[in-house]
Amino acid sequence: MIKCIQEVLFIINNLWTRYWLLVTSHKKNMHLYKEQRVGVLVDIQNLYYSGKVMFKKKVNFGAILKEVVGERKLIRAIAYGVATEEGLEEKFFTALEGVGYEVKTKDLQIFPGGHKKGDWDVGIAIDAIKLSKNLDVIILVSGDGDYLPLVEYLQNTTGCRVEIAAFRESTSSLLLNYVDSFTDLSANKKKFLLPV
Repeated sequence: MIKCIQEVLFIINNLWTRYWLLVTSHKKNMHLYKEQRVGVLVDIQNLYYSGKVMFKKKVNFGAILKEVVGERKLIRAIAYGVATEEGLEEKFFTALEGVGYEVKTKDLQIFPGGHKKGDWDVGIAIDAIKLSKNLDVIILVSGDGDYLPLVEYLQNTTGCRVEIAAFRESTSSLLLNYVDSFTDLSANKKKFLLPV
């Protein structure tokens, strides 16, 4: 029994160490890669709801863009959002453009029975693959584990470095095992979250 507990503690310690190295490696090594061409792809829904549900705050998308790019060469920054019939998010999309994002939108789908769908997973994956030919780094701003096949494809087929930026509490642990770097937005909530 004691041996089993020791093994579990050893595994937990190794996972924690790997996570910490991922988090700290981003800032520590960024200065080495100033010539890297970077593309930033933001899953607005994923980040917006993480901020709203977990922290009851708005997300500072401008601060995130500055942080993840650092001194590297930003080639494209695309934010993917869902437009409702009411158009309430129009000012928000305009604000995103004002801080450097190109905004792509799709209409919210409403199915019989009231079920709603408006995700961009496939669209983000297609854009990432298309853009990878002209980039050294793709930064996915989302913690969604559905992006794991995309991460593996980009790393193994295109040779792109893949980084993730998200709130740790809503980031897939499996995804963290595969990305080259992770920026934990929860580590500096004052910087990446705004009052509602």
